[in-house]
Amino acid sequence: MSDSWPRRRLLAILRGASEPLDAQELARVTGQHVTTVRFHLDVLTRESLVRQFQQPPRGRGRPRIGYSAVQRSVGYQDLAQVLADQLGGDPRHRSDAAVAAGRAWGAKLENPDQPIASLADARDITVTTMSELGFAPERDTATETDEQSLIRLTACPLRDLARTHPEVVCGVHLGLMREMIDRNGGRDAVNVRLHPFVEPEMCIARLEALRSTLPDPADLTDMAEVGEPRLAAPVAGRVGPQLRADPQIRNADTHAGKQSTQQR
Repeated sequence: MSDSWPRRRLLAILRGASEPLDAQELARVTGQHVTTVRFHLDVLTRESLVRQFQQPPRGRGRPRIGYSAVQRSVGYQDLAQVLADQLGGDPRHRSDAAVAAGRAWGAKLENPDQPIASLADARDITVTTMSELGFAPERDTATETDEQSLIRLTACPLRDLARTHPEVVCGVHLGLMREMIDRNGGRDAVNVRLHPFVEPEMCIARLEALRSTLPDPADLTDMAEVGEPRLAAPVAGRVGPQLRADPQIRNADTHAGKQSTQQR
């Protein structure tokens, strides 16, 4: 598009409109003569920046021509590559940065009023959050124990990107889940691991209880004042299902890495 302020203004108006607008409506909004508006619309149409639509006439007369801005598709693949490049050259560094970004995202989401007093509470919050974001989560009830719960994520909205940039996309999703659990009282009590593409169209979120008993939500304030609670020793002989996991994603933030060391 040529460097034309009138055309840029018309395009901005059309992008913000909820329905096509005709030349007369645009002339009233911009204060330009309708002939001038039609000239600029013809240029924008030839440059494939706007599209014409036939609209019903107002009263008698010929149908009106409405105009709508062409919505450009977002190049998510290019965006992911840019993000990966900006997050650093080392895959582990990119993973850590992506987890931190996911936590920042989770901090901005509405916090469900459901304090975590059990592994089941953490599972329910995770299922609710990921369902609202379009991941179509499913509980794997056959493998649930007192120490872990598996959630199948069957419809990742960014599946194709995650295949090419798992340390970025999966890292963000992992950080989001950890933040939602931490915000509701699950810090140092429940850890989340993400196992990308255990099947071609499915990932697994594994929630692990890091203590034999989770705190009463009413005691969370007191616990924060006296310091970090001690973790109970892991249950001997308990072996979870063996899943493939990206080592760049597992335990990508600091406190989760310390916890998982205690679990081994």
